[in-house]
Amino acid sequence: MPKKRRSNGRNKPPGARGHVKRVFCESSGALVPKDKAVKRFIVRNIVESAAIRDLQESCVYDSYALPKLYRKVYYSISAAIHSKVVRVRSREARRIREPPKRFARPQNKDQKPAGDVAGQMKSMTVK
Repeated sequence: MPKKRRSNGRNKPPGARGHVKRVFCESSGALVPKDKAVKRFIVRNIVESAAIRDLQESCVYDSYALPKLYRKVYYSISAAIHSKVVRVRSREARRIREPPKRFARPQNKDQKPAGDVAGQMKSMTVK
């Protein structure tokens, strides 16, 4: 019988035996082995974007940073595909192990990128 994946859809070493603790799926509530679940780390503001400006205007402190919510979320494979967290890939594409490219956030044109040291040095020189 041919194997669909070399890891059988798990993240255990090839010679490993035994069970792995299970976690609850975020959307379906199913118990999924932790090494098989699709894991995502969600960072969100506690306050929604519509109310952030109102809070900052009424805040006493000038540079108060609003706290964020940090949450590790687990999905079962079927729930992750259904909610479009991951996509089905072709047989050739399944062999690609590197994560997809991340989208760069759009930056303001006035701000210099953090890695632009040469540009910063030019602006610091005395004329």
